[in-house]
Amino acid sequence: MKALLIFWKFTRPHTIIGSTLSILSIYFLALFTMPLSLVSEQIFFLSLLSALGCNVFITGLNQYTDVEVDKINKPWLPIASGELSKKSALIIIIASGAISLLSAATCNIDFLLLISIIMFIGFAYSMPPLKFKRGHIAAATAITLVRGLLVNLGFYLHFIGQSWYSGNFPGVVVPLIIFVSAFSLGIAWFKDIPDTHGDDGKFGTLAVKQGRKFAFWAGVLVVAPAYLYLILLGLKDFYPQSVFALIFHCIALTLFLISAQRLDLSNEKKIKNFYYFFWGLFFLEYLAFPFCFV
Repeated sequence: MKALLIFWKFTRPHTIIGSTLSILSIYFLALFTMPLSLVSEQIFFLSLLSALGCNVFITGLNQYTDVEVDKINKPWLPIASGELSKKSALIIIIASGAISLLSAATCNIDFLLLISIIMFIGFAYSMPPLKFKRGHIAAATAITLVRGLLVNLGFYLHFIGQSWYSGNFPGVVVPLIIFVSAFSLGIAWFKDIPDTHGDDGKFGTLAVKQGRKFAFWAGVLVVAPAYLYLILLGLKDFYPQSVFALIFHCIALTLFLISAQRLDLSNEKKIKNFYYFFWGLFFLEYLAFPFCFV
């Protein structure tokens, strides 16, 4: 049981939950829009397994290369706390990557290529010579490209049986891509705010280069217009889905702005609580989206 708990902590549960909900949401979006094109249940579960394996590979590699910083900022993480050795962590990372690629290959070659590209970006995020996380622009671009575009467009087209590189850009998924891209920028900038003490300029995050306040409000000014965009979409037509979308996003935006306004950027605990609250809004969006715009 203890080993399972350590493994669960190593997976960064909020990212696992986020990935699971995003894949389920995209599947339901495909179900509502193109029901005759859907993949089989077996392929769906293999796709989900591949996505989760890829998630553990990327987040695990990030921890594997960040041990010294994590000892200062995230001492509860398994490698930083000593609960998990680097050797064991590397075994989990390699096994997760292998499971992800094998599951994707069982689906089809197009999906394998999609997962391989996502894994490569995740690898390049943490590992030299590219090591995107050293610069805030490269880091934010990598996170946004994966979570905003590749996951939403790639998995949607995969579920309706089309090649994700065919040039087909279905309109139904565009609002989700725009919104999640903005949210991903928020994640990229918010997640580094508590780590400014440990980084000491090592990775050149936005919070280190421009200060916590700048990074935080930059994130807010990206995410708030994304909510307004979905609210405007909800105003276009008066039908049940639009009314739900309008009400849901008005409430979500209000909660986000109130939380942002009240946040004390000098309080580490409150910053982390806000970050996980932000992930909660991310979860809610994926739960709600298929019922808002289809």
